[in-house]
Amino acid sequence: MHVIEFFDKGAEIDPGRAFLVDGATRRSYGEVQRLSHQIANAFRREGIAPGTRAAVYSHNAARAFECVIGLLRAGCVWAPVNVRNTIEETVYILDHTEAEVLFYAAQFGDAVRQILARCPRIRHVVCVEEADAPYASLEQFIAGEAEVSPLVLRRRDDLATLFFSGGTTGMPKGVMMPHLSWEVMIAQAMQIVRTEHPVHLVAAPMTHAAGGSALVMAPMGTTNVLLPGFDPVAVMEAIQTHRVTHVFLPPTAIYRMLSHPDVRKYDYSSLRYFTYSSAPIPPEKVKEAMEVFGPVMTNSFGQTEVGVLGTYFSPEDHVRFLQTGDERRFRSVGKASLYMQVEIMDDDGNLLPPETPGEIVMRGDQIMQGYYKNPEETERAQKFGWHHTGDIGVKDAEGWLYLVDRKRDLIISGGFNIFPSEVEKAILAHPAVQDCAVVGAPHEDWGEQVTAVIELKTGATLDAAAINAFCRERLSSYKCPKAYEFWDEVPRSAVGKVLRRKVRDHFWAGRERKI
Repeated sequence: MHVIEFFDKGAEIDPGRAFLVDGATRRSYGEVQRLSHQIANAFRREGIAPGTRAAVYSHNAARAFECVIGLLRAGCVWAPVNVRNTIEETVYILDHTEAEVLFYAAQFGDAVRQILARCPRIRHVVCVEEADAPYASLEQFIAGEAEVSPLVLRRRDDLATLFFSGGTTGMPKGVMMPHLSWEVMIAQAMQIVRTEHPVHLVAAPMTHAAGGSALVMAPMGTTNVLLPGFDPVAVMEAIQTHRVTHVFLPPTAIYRMLSHPDVRKYDYSSLRYFTYSSAPIPPEKVKEAMEVFGPVMTNSFGQTEVGVLGTYFSPEDHVRFLQTGDERRFRSVGKASLYMQVEIMDDDGNLLPPETPGEIVMRGDQIMQGYYKNPEETERAQKFGWHHTGDIGVKDAEGWLYLVDRKRDLIISGGFNIFPSEVEKAILAHPAVQDCAVVGAPHEDWGEQVTAVIELKTGATLDAAAINAFCRERLSSYKCPKAYEFWDEVPRSAVGKVLRRKVRDHFWAGRERKI
């Protein structure tokens, strides 16, 4: 089935039920459904064919997500772009995907003009709220179009989305997810986290897991409450006011909520699933969260390439392990979900027995087709017929999965994936820098913080404030180092290669990595 047909299943439950709530704006399933048909008809009028890549450039907002539903109705491929990215990153993504359509929020008009100047393939541009000459508003774009459009037939192996994942060279990789992958993710969710009258809080960016979850939960008739970004009080108030049942937040956001003085003043009794995947949380923090938010904490393991719910650690299991005092299980990311196989593999392709560390590999129909226009990385990721996650883990005899380490030097800080090579490239562009190494150093709230060790050129001078300002001109804010150290010499191998591992060990000496 086409992803949009699952949205229509949600609309059948109750067309009048709210699909999107954004401040004072409330858009029902029926209203969004009719608008999506108008967008699809406008695409047909403009000659935008099924399979065309289309992007939406906006913070979390109802109007923006309606455009996502509309482009999917037209049979197009959603290529999400995060407004937190640099212009350079956004240009790369839009150019790499060969996007031809761009919807954007008016507040980003200046950035969009810079992007369009460098993306000549984009032929159709719409400002979602208002006309922004020479670009039409969404209302102008769909004016006069019927509220019913012909069904666009798509095969199960046709692309539905092109989300982006970090690349080993610092350049992001387009993750090809066909309609079949979304169909299986939806089946997983319907089997695992279905409730009556679900209300899903979207506080994390809709261009990442939160937006994907909104699509996955649509056939349940889920109401999605959109926040423009994460704020502890706004999240706590939204849970109480809207009687939220489902929420996903990265660990750093949960830590900020738990440390807020008013965290115990709100009513969280509506919560059923509070998911904290994307990075590990120490067991003591999970227990505190269960005390505050209730027996609703949920964990899973997945990736952009795998989708949501690759493994599952239920609220009921959290309660059981709390009662039995099973400290180790609190460090698990769960067991393989129904439609997924999860194993541990060595470098020669052999599946390993319990309690033996190796790379986490996965198989299932929800896993990506491959990386867009990147056959080398696709072959590497699919070696031996399994998807290679790049993470090291172990399984116990009962099938519980534990993360041990990352096969590469990926830094996960506050739920964001950051590749050191990209940060190092920015630092090395400074004329005073001879060499550098970027690693993840331990941080109580973020899990890891991006830390740069810098070796200066002979006679050069540089301080942390200056290099930080330099980085902020070249990197998204979440990728910029939060700490800088200046060493006389960074450690190198016999052939002169910088040894990131030795730098990282310096910061983790005497510390247990709580993974």
